[in-house]
Amino acid sequence: MGILPRAARITNGEILFANPDMQGQIVDIAALDPESDEMHQIRGGCISVIFQEPMTSLSPVHTIGDQISEALFLHRDASYAEGMKLTEVMLDHVGFPDPRRALQMYPFELSGGLRQRAMIAMAMICHPSLLIADEPTTALDVTIQARILKLIKELQNELGMSLLLITHDLGVVANMADRVVVMYHGKIMESGTLESLFNQPQHPYLKALMHAVPRFDMEEGERLIPVREIDSKIGSMGKNKAPWPESAVDTPILRVEEVSKSFSLHSGSWLKGKTSLLRAVDNVSFDVKQGECFGLVGESGCGKTTLSKIIMRALMPDKGRIEYNDRGNSVDIRALDGDDLMAFRRKMQFIFQDPFSALSPRMTIFDILREPFVVHGMGEEAAHREKTIELMRLVGLDPRYLSRYPHSFSGGQRQRIGIARALALQPDLLICDEPVSALDVSIQAQILNLLKDLQQELGLTYLFISHNLAVINYIADRIAVMCRGQLVELAPREQLFANPVHPYTRALLSAVPHPELSQPLDFSLITNGTTSEPELWQAPFTVDGKTPMELLPLGGGHFVRVAANSNPSEFAA
Repeated sequence: MGILPRAARITNGEILFANPDMQGQIVDIAALDPESDEMHQIRGGCISVIFQEPMTSLSPVHTIGDQISEALFLHRDASYAEGMKLTEVMLDHVGFPDPRRALQMYPFELSGGLRQRAMIAMAMICHPSLLIADEPTTALDVTIQARILKLIKELQNELGMSLLLITHDLGVVANMADRVVVMYHGKIMESGTLESLFNQPQHPYLKALMHAVPRFDMEEGERLIPVREIDSKIGSMGKNKAPWPESAVDTPILRVEEVSKSFSLHSGSWLKGKTSLLRAVDNVSFDVKQGECFGLVGESGCGKTTLSKIIMRALMPDKGRIEYNDRGNSVDIRALDGDDLMAFRRKMQFIFQDPFSALSPRMTIFDILREPFVVHGMGEEAAHREKTIELMRLVGLDPRYLSRYPHSFSGGQRQRIGIARALALQPDLLICDEPVSALDVSIQAQILNLLKDLQQELGLTYLFISHNLAVINYIADRIAVMCRGQLVELAPREQLFANPVHPYTRALLSAVPHPELSQPLDFSLITNGTTSEPELWQAPFTVDGKTPMELLPLGGGHFVRVAANSNPSEFAA
């Protein structure tokens, strides 16, 4: 694309491109001046790129229509009216529900899936002969990912376009690629057809990647095999904790009862605008047993993170009760205040989704890990240093790195530092909010294995939030599926995956790209979002605002949200 940073330069080699604007004449892109007119015509006109993170790739101060049409006006001779009409057609082509209205919208008004569609429209507006898709679905939910992959495939076939897909998701590779190149540390390790690489991988690195991917057919107790295992040393961390009283073991560590939370949304001008209510969490109830990993699954915007903030008391619910079992003492989290709330913070900690923004760039790792002790007034600096050294060893990092800053570490190492900080106060319950969604598959395997080991060694309980069903299948004991602020299904892991009952759960499972050629995605079954519209679900799952709904027990801890008075025998496996 000719957009390397100024500090970088191409030292040798050539990039040969058969330019269709020049009757297929071969052009060496590596030899062109990045600022030349010829490169300007190729960039965006003949070769386009979709970037990984649509929010940082779109200008926040320009409308979607202006940003997409800009590429058209740069490369094609069209009037403003013609350009906006072509932009509207392209927005319709990539699946915008209201293309004309979208022309005047700003990126912050769009969901992650629609932002990525806007990026695709921007890349496709000039009908390029080559599209470079750089991790186009990494930040998206499984159903939106499936729709974006289907869209790219349709556009590729319709326009006769070549696709260079960059990804670390082997499931996406298995469903999209014809030929594959495997890279490691800037070098090609293996290349060949899709069938040859998946059926007969030769290089140890590719074989290791295959073993690091969570699969649905894993045996009980089977571990992921990362490229490099984390050497974790538990030390005295687990030995310092008092054992749970026998009387408290059978009581759930966390009980959430009928919790709801709404937000006010303002649209239009400040003087004449309208205010509406968004029900982010709607009458949610569940409990988490001591020592288990409870998985919470759903698309972005379904209320998972809002619910976790309510449990942590970062947000107050409109109604409902949240009860915490503090080793036999029942604590009403909503009623906590002042010193009692501060003391409770030590019992429950949070692992954030993004390891880059979760750590202060101005603090050393020692200060980051020491901060919880300072906030809670625990010990002196000498004792803090000993504990931070122990925390670093706990997550498999060298204590000599304590004087470094976060920018010195990779994404996986930063996430391990985030885990160490969450464990500093020796909590009993950890809320893990998408802790591996931003990580490569081999690093993801490292972190998942580490979390499993820590749970066993330290007697931890997890509330694990994710949109990746394969990850949830690997780590969770029981799983709750959430859509539009409501729990629609709850079951032990084996039952949920063997017998999904709710149409939304089935849609999630059908949209997962498997890293196996024998289980391809059926793109013909992937719809444009109707699976997450409760009013369009078939009876008795339909939510129409009139019929009362309830979580119906199906036996064995399996519950599904249906119309009240439904018959459980209808949903037998």
